[in-house]
Amino acid sequence: MTITLAEITQVAHQGPYFPDWNSLNAFQVPDWFKEAKFGIFIHWGLYSVPAFNNEWYSRNMYIKDHPEFAHHVATYGPQKDFGYKDFIPLFTAENFDPDEWVALFERAGARYFFPVAEHHDGFQMYASELSKFNSVAMGPKRDILGELKQAAAKTALHFCTSSHRAEHWFFFGHGKEFDSDVTPQQEKGDFYWPAMPEPDNQDLYSQPYPSREFLEDWLLRTCELIDRYRPEVLYFDWWIQHQAFKEPLKTVAAFYYNRGVEWGFPASIAYKHDAMMFGSGIVEIERGKFADAKPFYWQSDTAIARNSWCYTETLDYKSVKEIIWDLIEVVAKNGNLLLNVGPKADGSIPERDRDILLTIGDWLQINGEGIYGSKVWRKAGEGPTEVAEGQFQEHNKSGYTSADIRFTVKGEALYAFIMEPPVRRTVITSLAISPDQNAPEFHGIIKNVTILGQEQAVTAWRQTAAGLELALAPLDTDLPVVCKIIME
Repeated sequence: MTITLAEITQVAHQGPYFPDWNSLNAFQVPDWFKEAKFGIFIHWGLYSVPAFNNEWYSRNMYIKDHPEFAHHVATYGPQKDFGYKDFIPLFTAENFDPDEWVALFERAGARYFFPVAEHHDGFQMYASELSKFNSVAMGPKRDILGELKQAAAKTALHFCTSSHRAEHWFFFGHGKEFDSDVTPQQEKGDFYWPAMPEPDNQDLYSQPYPSREFLEDWLLRTCELIDRYRPEVLYFDWWIQHQAFKEPLKTVAAFYYNRGVEWGFPASIAYKHDAMMFGSGIVEIERGKFADAKPFYWQSDTAIARNSWCYTETLDYKSVKEIIWDLIEVVAKNGNLLLNVGPKADGSIPERDRDILLTIGDWLQINGEGIYGSKVWRKAGEGPTEVAEGQFQEHNKSGYTSADIRFTVKGEALYAFIMEPPVRRTVITSLAISPDQNAPEFHGIIKNVTILGQEQAVTAWRQTAAGLELALAPLDTDLPVVCKIIME
């Protein structure tokens, strides 16, 4: 049964949440999310068929000065004869095995995952009564989202999902600038609709202003997604910060949070760019992080590759060490890391992605006790390497040294993550003995010191005015090591 605007309005106003920021500010980040620390993002859709450059192929193939335009014409022919919609029958997902995916994510040490339900291109990866352009009616003819939810239910993984629908307002607009399959008038129900001119995405009041018809369609699609799949967290991509979405977004938030109360779990929305009022959801940072620990909980989302969120044939992969550095940096500053992988069009996960995930899982098997369920310490870290704060800061990446240390705490233990394995000796300066008991420094009693997974590596330790000094045997890894410091 198709959800109606009247039903959405009724649920949004039934309480305990209501569609206004004063009410939505009662939101609390779920305990499970704060304990999980590490999740997997999945960008998979029609854009995985051309597998060229990135997941914005659907937009860029209609812009004449983009490489995608020339690639498309050379590979598939003119856009008027072979448009983006013609990738649908090629997206067959013949090797998609949801149980295999979920087992891999669990083996990687993830505690939750976010498959993209609908990207900017408007192709729904789930069953929908609002559009026939979905993975059940077309393409693979499978309920991708539903099968992943069922697979997750057999494990301890939390099922979440994301909607990137808002940007569809303009995503195919450039296709009207020349003779393409987008040029004919687009009506509601058409795949490319509404294909409006692209606005200035930095202008929160930019024109053309999303129409009431489009905003209602966005509201219906989002609430249908919530009701059918009951995700524990819903992620919104950019552009819902536009002024046009403010009222529909508050309605969605109240609807979803009230549904969570009905269903017996705390529903959450992860958002970017201050689209929601601070305190009404989970703050999200794309391809970036904070320079210091924050008093609020947050999430950083990034990809396993630097140059794309989806699978392409030219991925610039990050190293395992770089990804683990990001995980440590984020967790030490009161956040979670959401790491994206991009399956191939046939539904298989690329071997390189698989290897990286398994290596992260091996590292977490040894060092996860300092990650999962941990809290921030009195300081996030020490050392010479500074982190550039904000979104899209990965180009400012710099290598860490053995003097760069990040901290978490759990129970009786302080965990010191030494970002680059030291040779023979290291000093944790934050644990120096201070003669002034009134100074804002550590003054506790240390009971024991070990390296996780290499319990015999610490051959001697002592506290001095310089710090906690460790003498070390050779360390059998080139990845970050974790010093577990037990307190009296």
